[in-house]
Amino acid sequence: MAYRRFFNLFLKRSESAYFFPKPQNVIGPTSLEESCHRSHRALHTDKPLMQKLLSAEELFAKNALKEHLEKREDEYNQCLQVISGTVAEDEHCADEMKAKRTKVSLLAPLIQSIRDLDKKQRDVAEAEILLKDEDPALRELAELERESCLQDIQHLRQKILDLLIPEEEADMSDLVLEVTAGVGGQEAMLFTAEMFDMYHGFAQHHGWSFDVLEHMPSDLGGLRHASASVSGPQSYKKMKFEAGVHRVQRVPKTERQGRMHTSTMTVAVLPQPTEISFTINPKDLRIETKRASGAGGQHVNTTDSAVRIVHLPTGVVAECQQERSQLKNREKAMTALRAKLYSMKLEEETSKRYNQRKVQIGSRGRSEKIRTYNFAQDRITDHRIGMTVHDVKGFLLGEDLLDEMNSSLQEFSNQEALLELLEENSQEGL
Repeated sequence: MAYRRFFNLFLKRSESAYFFPKPQNVIGPTSLEESCHRSHRALHTDKPLMQKLLSAEELFAKNALKEHLEKREDEYNQCLQVISGTVAEDEHCADEMKAKRTKVSLLAPLIQSIRDLDKKQRDVAEAEILLKDEDPALRELAELERESCLQDIQHLRQKILDLLIPEEEADMSDLVLEVTAGVGGQEAMLFTAEMFDMYHGFAQHHGWSFDVLEHMPSDLGGLRHASASVSGPQSYKKMKFEAGVHRVQRVPKTERQGRMHTSTMTVAVLPQPTEISFTINPKDLRIETKRASGAGGQHVNTTDSAVRIVHLPTGVVAECQQERSQLKNREKAMTALRAKLYSMKLEEETSKRYNQRKVQIGSRGRSEKIRTYNFAQDRITDHRIGMTVHDVKGFLLGEDLLDEMNSSLQEFSNQEALLELLEENSQEGL
């Protein structure tokens, strides 16, 4: 069968004088990770706090993954057998049938990718047989076919891994971003302002909206605290790893003796729920109005435009005084309040799971130091994965370097979730 297929390819090539182009940068079984490193900015890793990022081939070599894929195929076939009528429908209630149809629909892309992968691996085996043929033209065709299949295998393996990774409920949400100055006085406030501008630039880089909710400046142009509503495709998913304590090491502008200072600021990234997914009882709210404080002109300081909302059951407070309209301030304050309450709900639901996990990516909590910005060495180091990039000024623009850092964090997080899933399945089989 293999000879027949390649003989037909050979005839087609001879009759039409069509030559297959030589694939460039073909990814072999072990070169995917190396290719990724070549195509991205060179990175320096210093004693990572978590295991190295495994390649798709290394993951597929694990027996736990093979067993998990076999279980998913068996589950798919069993559900398909039931809903196709092979098993009498009256033996199953309507709810069970609905659940099995849903399961088949969810598993279908994964199963199709697994079957495509199996076919490509068979094609590689056939091509390797023909590589031993005496006809040089046939061997050339077989080599091209083999290389093409190997490249497809890498893409299919990665696709399967992506389909296996459980999605977090909040990943598709918008978010509320909060920045707060930490230790370091005025220098911490100046750094907080730079970080807020960086995230504004990051939002613009991705085409997201960035609506300021609170803005409390310091005397020297820094920020004591600020918050913003960020909306756009995958905004929370791309920014969730920014939550935590950020540390800056540099000589402040106010330092006369040139001494290095260390300051901190805190970032909170709160998923912003939709009305459907999260509701608040109006009876649980106390809404207060007051005159706005700070700069803003005569109108702002003489009308009760600022709004403060208290959620009575939890004591959570949200304020807004950015707009001249009390109604707009109330809407923005409610946006911030909903995000805070929703974040508390998610944290409560997932705290048990995260406490049991090996903390590799981190808890994303306010007390955790996640990254250092060292101006003297022109480097930014993320302590969760031991990754360092250079060019602090470029990083603070909130464009490609920050995007690259977050992509690496997402890759490690995905791998952590996948390995945890395989471990749970292995324990279930014991």
